[in-house]
Amino acid sequence: MPDPRSTPRWRALVVQAVLVLALAGLAYLAAANAAQKLARQGIVAGFGFLGRAAGFDIGQSLMPYAAATATYFDAFLVGLLNTLLVSGLAIVLSTALGFAIGIARRAENLLVRAFAAAYVEVFRNLPLLLQLLVWYVAVRVALPAPDDPAAWGQAVFLSQRGLFLPRPDFWGFAALVPLACAAGLFATGLLIRASRRAVALGQKPVPVLWPGALLVLGPPALAWAGLALAGHPVPVAYPARGPFDIEGGLPVRPEFAALLIGLSTYSAAFIAEIVRSGLDSVGRGQREAAAALSLSGAQALRLVVLPQAMRVIVPPLTSQYLNTTKNSSLAVLIGYPDLVHVFMGTVLNQTNQAVEVVTLTMCVYLSLSLATALLMNRYNARVAGARR
Repeated sequence: MPDPRSTPRWRALVVQAVLVLALAGLAYLAAANAAQKLARQGIVAGFGFLGRAAGFDIGQSLMPYAAATATYFDAFLVGLLNTLLVSGLAIVLSTALGFAIGIARRAENLLVRAFAAAYVEVFRNLPLLLQLLVWYVAVRVALPAPDDPAAWGQAVFLSQRGLFLPRPDFWGFAALVPLACAAGLFATGLLIRASRRAVALGQKPVPVLWPGALLVLGPPALAWAGLALAGHPVPVAYPARGPFDIEGGLPVRPEFAALLIGLSTYSAAFIAEIVRSGLDSVGRGQREAAAALSLSGAQALRLVVLPQAMRVIVPPLTSQYLNTTKNSSLAVLIGYPDLVHVFMGTVLNQTNQAVEVVTLTMCVYLSLSLATALLMNRYNARVAGARR
């Protein structure tokens, strides 16, 4: 009977165990060496600095933050939320724009195809850093001066310091408005599934565009009007001219706008090429079959071609989403207070806790990437399963 320790599987396990121990030893030596060097410089290692007072202000915050009472951990959370905000919005906007441009690459109209191709070639081949500078410097300079902003009525103001919009407050009874919008989106999703199921059964597809728009916009409008008639109107804070700047309302700062527009337009060029390749992977016979079912071009694209193309689109689309999140760290160039700017910039300079700050920042970006990849992989498995 052969010795089980001589089998290839046993030898592979031994090699892997030795490799893990070697990596653990190297990590321990690196940590010990870093701790000794930090101790010689009088720097206390650990994450206790997160509880100390920060003492600096942050231009944009999605949570209550006051420089006099905030801690470094509060600053970390502010930077993290700002990163999540701009990354999430950039992914949504770039996806919508990228799909539109990618579909336009296969349009029958020559002018539309040429415009889509020019967009892809221009935005894909210019460095993102340069595009951010164009949006932040060149475009902002062309806007009205802060002392003479452009105004639309008494509700919207635009200047070099940003766009100021009315800000509704959806707390209390007013929460019915976003809840009604969410219900409309859910009903629209059910409508889309019913339309696809009808096509799969060889039946006439259920109309989606106008009923979906009515379902998404109608319930919130009715909820808004109903609350006003019931004596609980949605409170709205309007911006107004102050002695030095526009005050109140919902400010959209130029740093945020430039980063969001730059990330969205840049990523959309890559997504457009991904969508184009996915559409090309669907055989011509599928379009002919859709035409035989009396489907229009838009219906064939939405109900037949795109669902099959998604199995090719989703894997590279996942990589592009990861790149969009990581590229948001370029916000430090134009002063948007994201995680890198706030935590690896101001906090690191004040505390000198380089190892801890860099480690936390790396863990955040790694966690965001892994979470995005997990969600997209689950969606990819669903798309692949539906295809089989």
